[in-house]
Amino acid sequence: MSLEIEWLKTPVAEINFDVLRLAEHRQAVLTKPAGSLGRLEEVASKIASMQGNEKPDISHIQCSIFAADHGVAIEGVSAFPQIVTGEMIRNFSSGGAAICVLSRAIGANLEVLNLGTVNDLGALSGVKNCIIGPGTANFSKQAAMNEQQLSRAIHTGRQAVERAKLERFQLFIGGEMGIANTSSATAIVSALLGIPPEKISGPGTGLDEQGVKHKAKIITQSLKLHHAEMKTPLDILKCVGGFEIAALVGAYISCAQIGIPALVDGFISTTAALLAEKILPGVKQWLLFSHASAEPGHKILLDTLNVKPLLDLNMRLGEGSGAATAVPLIQLACKLHNEMASFEQANVSNKG
Repeated sequence: MSLEIEWLKTPVAEINFDVLRLAEHRQAVLTKPAGSLGRLEEVASKIASMQGNEKPDISHIQCSIFAADHGVAIEGVSAFPQIVTGEMIRNFSSGGAAICVLSRAIGANLEVLNLGTVNDLGALSGVKNCIIGPGTANFSKQAAMNEQQLSRAIHTGRQAVERAKLERFQLFIGGEMGIANTSSATAIVSALLGIPPEKISGPGTGLDEQGVKHKAKIITQSLKLHHAEMKTPLDILKCVGGFEIAALVGAYISCAQIGIPALVDGFISTTAALLAEKILPGVKQWLLFSHASAEPGHKILLDTLNVKPLLDLNMRLGEGSGAATAVPLIQLACKLHNEMASFEQANVSNKG
């Protein structure tokens, strides 16, 4: 496919390995047995290498929530009606959603981007209208979007990161909202990895066992319909993706190119992360993975990417909620790294 997104080929920024070595050396001389703070040490050193600063800082956080409807919802693949997407955008606007509470708690700047809902929501406080269409098409009947829509969705994610860069945010969190988007993510993962949908499909918003089987059946039929067209990751995204998933793909790629650490949420967001890595190898080194989602497909994604999430709290809400929950842990890792005394400073004997 031919898309006006040549910027996707721009190489990722380089991690500063000199700073990584300095950070790892600092961890080795702090007043503790080496490795005794476990993955907190690893996280602090990784953030240091991303920022090019031996003493990393995660004080300024951007949280961008991409929302859009999915045409495949009409096939009964979600426990909630499609109108909920728009209703949740209103909830974001009024500050009542989980990600709103979490963003306030961690001091993050929250923006909500509406890429297109079935119901016209008009202007809402705190919501940027980036309307591409009234949601995607029903991918069980036709491609979810056309090339122009795909390009615009990816660009929306890029622009969010560019705004974050201008405002000097140090960490980017991308979240999503869209009824039936677990169906879209499952279809993408199945097509990318060649795994049958029934091994990936989960309850999403709360489907029962029969509902999950029905969802897997719809996805299987859809993948057969688009099989000949899905030759590349971008083809897969166009055929069975969602506007908000495409925006997350653009955001993660842009973070890696610009050099902003991105904290990845759960199943939907990690699907976008895998797509981003497939489109531009090297993106993964700019990503941190926040938590293990209760969605069954998430473990497959984490294993495929060979990454370990920071938390496992049985969460599966989306919205960037798992990522926001992990932020205080990352901030603590940086504070320990920066503020602990060395053995020499504290006049404490080191081993040997």
